[in-house]
Parts: sequence; C-alpha cells; structure tokens
Amino acid sequence: MARTSINDLPDVLLSNILALVSDTRTRNSLSLVCRKFLSLERATRFSLTLKGNARDLYGIPTCFRSVTHLDLSLLSPWGHAFLCSSPDPDLLAHRLRGLFPLVTSLTIYARTPTTLQILARQWPELRHVKLVRWHQRPQSAPGEDLAPIFEHCRSLSTLDLSEFYYWIEDIPPVLLANPLTARSISKLNLMTKSFTDGFKSTDIQTITEACPNLCQLLMACTFDPRYFGFVGDETLSAIATNCPRLSLLHLADTSTLATARGDPSADGFTPEDARISTATLIELFSGLPLLEDLVLDVAKNVRDSGPALEVLNTKCQRLRSLKLGQFHGICMAIDSRLDGIALCQGLESLSITNCADLTDMGLIEIGRGCVRLSKFEVEGCKKITVKGLRTMVSLLKRTLVDVKISCCENLHTKASLRALEPIQDRISRLHIDCVWEGGEDCELENDAASSWNFDLDEVDELTLPSHNADTGSSTDGLFEDENYDGYTRKRKRSRYSTDADCSLSIQCNGNDLWGKRWDRLEYLSLWIGVGDFLSPLQTVGLDDCPVLQEIQIKVEGDCRGRHKPMDTFGLSILGQYPQLTKMKLDCSDTTGYALTCPSGQMDLTLWERFFLNGIGSLGLTELDYWPPQDRSFNQRSLSHPAAGLLAECLTLRKLFIHGTAYEHFMNFLLNIPYIRDVQLRLDYYPAPENDMSTEMRAGSCSRFEAALNSRQIPD
Repeated sequence: MARTSINDLPDVLLSNILALVSDTRTRNSLSLVCRKFLSLERATRFSLTLKGNARDLYGIPTCFRSVTHLDLSLLSPWGHAFLCSSPDPDLLAHRLRGLFPLVTSLTIYARTPTTLQILARQWPELRHVKLVRWHQRPQSAPGEDLAPIFEHCRSLSTLDLSEFYYWIEDIPPVLLANPLTARSISKLNLMTKSFTDGFKSTDIQTITEACPNLCQLLMACTFDPRYFGFVGDETLSAIATNCPRLSLLHLADTSTLATARGDPSADGFTPEDARISTATLIELFSGLPLLEDLVLDVAKNVRDSGPALEVLNTKCQRLRSLKLGQFHGICMAIDSRLDGIALCQGLESLSITNCADLTDMGLIEIGRGCVRLSKFEVEGCKKITVKGLRTMVSLLKRTLVDVKISCCENLHTKASLRALEPIQDRISRLHIDCVWEGGEDCELENDAASSWNFDLDEVDELTLPSHNADTGSSTDGLFEDENYDGYTRKRKRSRYSTDADCSLSIQCNGNDLWGKRWDRLEYLSLWIGVGDFLSPLQTVGLDDCPVLQEIQIKVEGDCRGRHKPMDTFGLSILGQYPQLTKMKLDCSDTTGYALTCPSGQMDLTLWERFFLNGIGSLGLTELDYWPPQDRSFNQRSLSHPAAGLLAECLTLRKLFIHGTAYEHFMNFLLNIPYIRDVQLRLDYYPAPENDMSTEMRAGSCSRFEAALNSRQIPD
C-alpha cells in the first residue's frame, strides 16, 4: 500500500496549513519543496516587506498577488524618497499597483509629499497607512504631507505616525478639511518621539471632535501647567465626551518619551503638580466603559489617585493593561483592606513609574488584588525593597512571566534577582539595571529587615485563600506550594522571618543563593552605566539561561573626562548563553568626544572598541547597533574600529546600524559570509539632511547594496 503524504491533502486544507506559518524563512523553505507548495505558499502570503533598490524594476517580485500588507519603508537608498530614485516615478507606482492589486495596508518612507501624491492614487481602497520619516519636514503648508492620503483613501481606518517627523499643526487642518475620512478613522497613533512640545489642549479637542469613532488613540502631550495649552481636566473630559468608544488610550508627556534613565535617589515628586483632579479621572473612566489598554504617563504629580483608580474596577471592566506615570497614592494599604489599583482584578499588565509613596505593603496589596498579572513593571519607586517585591512575586507565582525593575534605589541587580527567585523557573522576559554595588547579601537582608514596617501576622491574614476565592487565585506561591491546612501560624511566620540571620528562604553564601536555572528566560534587557562591565552577570546569578534567545543592552553615561578602561566591556561573557542569536546594543545615550576631542582625552573611536570587543565570538544572527554620539553635532556615526569588529560577526544575517557610516567602512561588512540584510537607519530626529562626506549618500548606499547582492551566500 502506498504511503499517504502531505501532498495527498486537499488543496483547501493544505493552503490553510501554510497560511498559519508566519516565519518568512520557513515559508521560503516550504516554497522550494515542490511546485504545488510554491503556488500555495505564494497564494497564502498576505504580508510582504520589500528590500533592495527601487530603481531596479526587474527585481520586484511578480508572484505575490494575494498580498494585502505591503511595507516599502526599507527600500534603499535608506531614508531617501524611493520614487525619486526611479527615472519614471509614475511608471514605478503603476507597476507596484499591478503586482500588488489587493493592498489595503501600506507602510512607506514618505520623505517628500510627492511620494504620497503618486502612491495614494494607486490604492484608493487603503485602510491602514503607516508613514515613516526621520529627516526634517520639508517647508510646505500645514497638512500638505498628509493631504493625499485623506483625499484619495476615503475608507482610511488606521493612521500611524509614530515614526514620522511632522509638526503638530499638520494634523488638525487635514482632519477638518476631510471630515468624511476623519470620521472613518478608528486607530490614530500620534506618539512620535520627534516632538519637543506635545499636542496642546485645543489640538486634542479638535482631533477628538473630528474623529468621533476612534477606538485607539495614542498622543504625545504637554501636561506641564507652566506651558500654554497644557493638558488638564478640560482636555480629559473632552476625550471622554468626544470618543466614548475608545478601547486603547495612551497619553504621555513628551519628556517621558526619552530613553534616559532617571535618578534613583530622587524622592519621586516633581516641583509642579498636574492640573488633573480626582473628579476628572473618575469622569474619564466612567465615560470610557470599553477601555482595555490605558497609559497616563503625566510626568507631573497626580496626588491621591487611589479613589479614582478604584473606579476602574467598576466602570472599565474590560481593562487589561495599565501604565501610570507620576501617580501617587495608587495603593495605600491601610488596615489590610484592598484599595486603589489593587481592586483592578482583571489587570494582566501593570506598569508603575515614579510613584513616590508606593511601599512594600502596597506591592503586597497589588499582588493580592491583581491576581491575573502576567506582566509587571516598576520604575523609579524609592520606597520598595526586596522583601516587598519578593512577597508580591510569590503571590503571583502562577501568572507572572514578564518583569521590569528599573531605577529603584533599594533594588540593585542582586536584590532584584533575589526578589524574583520564586518565579525563576517560569519567567520569560526580564529587565534589570546592572547596578552591581549594594553591599553584601547579609547586610542587604538586615537593611531590608529594618525597613520592613508591618506585622507578618497581618500578612498571613491578608494572604488567606478565602480572599481570592472568587478569582480562582491562591497563595501557594507564598508558601512554596505547601497546603495551608497543614500549617500553623507560627510555621508560616518563620517562612518570612526577618531575623538577622538572613533567613528569607535563601542562603547568603555564594552560589547557594541560586537553586534553580532560568529555564524559560527568552529575553533579557539590561541597563548599564558607561565604564561598567558585564562580567558580574555570572556572579549575581544570571549564568544559567539555557533558552535565552535575545538580549538588549542599554549603555548610558558621559564618556568625557574618563580614563581609558583597562579591560573590555565584556560581551564575550554572553557566550555562556548557547541559544543567543539576537542582540540590540544601544549606546545612543553614551556621550563623548568625536570631532571635538581635546588633547589627552579619550574619543568615541576608542570607546566603540571598548564596547564591541568580543562581539564576534557570540554567534549572533541579528544585530541592532546604536553608536555613541557627540552631542555637539547632530550625527551618530560608525567608527573605523567598530566597522572592523562588526565584520568579525561571521554568523550575522541581519545588521541594522542606527546611524551613518562611510562607504569604505561599510565595505568591511561584505566579508561576512551569510549576511543578507544591512541597513543604515537614521532614526533619530532630525536626521542629517545633507552630508558633505561619503556618509549616507544615495550613490554610496546603492553601490554597497549592489556589492552585497552580488555575493554568493552559502545557504
């Protein structure tokens, strides 16, 4: 009897199976099996990103006619208007329309208004548009860049300008001039980092009035009451009144969009209070009953917010994700009664930033009340300690898999990892700050014990299973999977004793601290100060991560005036992670001397050598690299040593350099045998407009790309 193979499946069933495969390389491999797989794969591919030089019309694929999501933002020359690089822009646009007739979602680098004027006519049925531009906005009338989209795409549903350099005054005029298109928009993302001043109160009211059917709204605002047009009570009330269907609302002050780390020793309060009252917050939450995702990152004090947050549990019952910045009084934890944010039992993701009065007891209350949390982020909270965080983590042991701990004075690296020990074998994503100092283990325990200002008998009563019976939660994590019925109160108290013998269910002597591996940790994010080293990662307990695939390292600080390091940064220590293939190394907030280096000082060339030394031994396949910069110049450029060290990464397939580079430095990368995708991305604002060197010229990019594509790649 002949064997039955996958080819014997009906085409309808086989096409549904292929449609479920999302990985691009896997789909490409499937298409090489046989002609039947080839035709089915092409027919079921609905998303496509084009790369290469737009002037090469012959290189545009002709077999993906089912594509509905088309990304043209990565075409080279990178950052240049790709239609202008073609001898006949209208012919190129018409060719794209003919090859991709079903496109309803478009991502495009729109450096000039001409790009959209030509393309918008080709796909009038577009519903989702994302615009990308890092270069400065051309001198044109307000809204001229966006006008073609609104005029030709009457069914526009989603507009994403999060990576688009534009001015605030571009948005209201184009919405008012096209009221029918504005009313059809349901998702509007205006959260760009290019702003120095965010949207004012009048702008927000105009936008929300023009787009009453919004379901998602993301905006960078100005909450500072010292500025004219700041966002306050009146604006929040207008949002709730004009857009009652919102399920996602992100409002963030422009100052919070910066990536720089705050001061851990700050008390958490700002000199000015936001003009947002408790009554207005209650009105906002009551007017948005469909809310599922909320971000209010205000950057100015919102005091006594607990009563308003309690309304979220009753008025916004669908809320699953919440981020609060500069909110105080979110959980007071008085008399063992759940209050404030702890009443939001449906939350699955919670981020708390710069809450000055959040204490250990508040964390425990959140752990008791928000029993479904799978993601928790805490940043800039000075009063929390390892004991409070550890108890909260124990309460959420069954659900919590994504944690970020940053800029908390009492939670340096080892303390943070100690607090996460109860979920060490479950956590999949983690961010910590590499702050190595903080005293010995036993000293830290004594400090924590002295600041533990509540009765542990009270904690036992707070964590009885009966409190969470309605949500299906239990406190097994707190008692290390022991049954409550078999415990006496004395025995439970000894579990979390604060005696000076460091008996917080862990040992204080070296490697006995860690009894488990990080079995499921797939993503690790680190912040580290300039001049520090990664080598202590092994000693603090992050040495055994068998499935770690991706790591992101943020280096921040001022190099100027520092002596030359006598050691290397320590990337080679990451070779202990066998599955590590992706890395993001961000040195963009590392400031030093480039063209202005005084005599006797260390310039950025030597610092880049310090950071990148050893990267070739890691076996990476994807790398995003942000070079350090000299802020005296609007330029972030790859140095000669950096180019040579990157060329040693022989396993790389994808390399994104977020900055500029000389053409002859880029040619070093041609020696990497497997590399297929290299890009220079000037995604900092504003990108250099006209370079007087060989950096980022269109001709330089084209020549490098031609040389890259002409190589024979082994696989």
